Amino acid sequence: MKYLISPAKTLDLDSTPPTNETTTPLFLEEAQTLIDTIKPYSPADIADLMKLSDKLATLNVERYQDWDIQHTDENSRPAVFTFMGDVYTGLNAYSLPKETIEQAQKRLRILSGLYGLLKPLDKMQAYRLEMGTRLSNPNGTNLYQFWGDKVANELENELEDNELLVNLASNEYFKAVNIKKISKQIITPNFLDEKNGQFKVISFYAKKARGMMVRYLLDSNANTLEDLKAFNYDGYQYDEARSSENAPVFIRFERDQPSKK
Repeated sequence: MKYLISPAKTLDLDSTPPTNETTTPLFLEEAQTLIDTIKPYSPADIADLMKLSDKLATLNVERYQDWDIQHTDENSRPAVFTFMGDVYTGLNAYSLPKETIEQAQKRLRILSGLYGLLKPLDKMQAYRLEMGTRLSNPNGTNLYQFWGDKVANELENELEDNELLVNLASNEYFKAVNIKKISKQIITPNFLDEKNGQFKVISFYAKKARGMMVRYLLDSNANTLEDLKAFNYDGYQYDEARSSENAPVFIRFERDQPSKK
């Protein structure tokens, strides 16, 4: 079983990772092409392209200028200990035992606008480039055209016979995976929370739940769909009536939500 998650806009560039082990991203040359494409942009250009404040636009222009294809321990950090945000709060990678980090390296993949696909311990440098950005590039007018089938082909190459691919990424990022190139079963869990008697997707909770699902799959060494359906972290439970074969649904009652405790 392999699982996909999205990256995050917020980065932790200060904490000390719990492991010194790192690996090198597969698509560094492609990342260099994107950096070369965006380097000429001014802060005003970036602010307009990405709908950022002047301060954030200036910061990211500096990051593009500083980006170096030579990723070293001095200028980069392992991805899973760098991305922050709700998904990564749910995953809580800093508390993973060493042997579980090794499992994550084999099973977890992070989709990225700049790097395409990252393993947890792949070195990355600070950047902001969301997959939905309409950046003109040598392959087209957006990042989906830039990445083409590369991400899907790599995933297909990594997946073993009968191995499941669990999609815990956002729609924006999963669109970068051409599912026609994936011959294995793709499972997309959905997480619904009760509000005023109705079950619905609540973004903050759903993002955190995706990270918790990754943590559960790692903790339990899950390999089958039945293993996945047993997910019960933080009050979630499998709802067979709302589920379909490739889209299991997990619900949580309002009384079990953290803010209600």
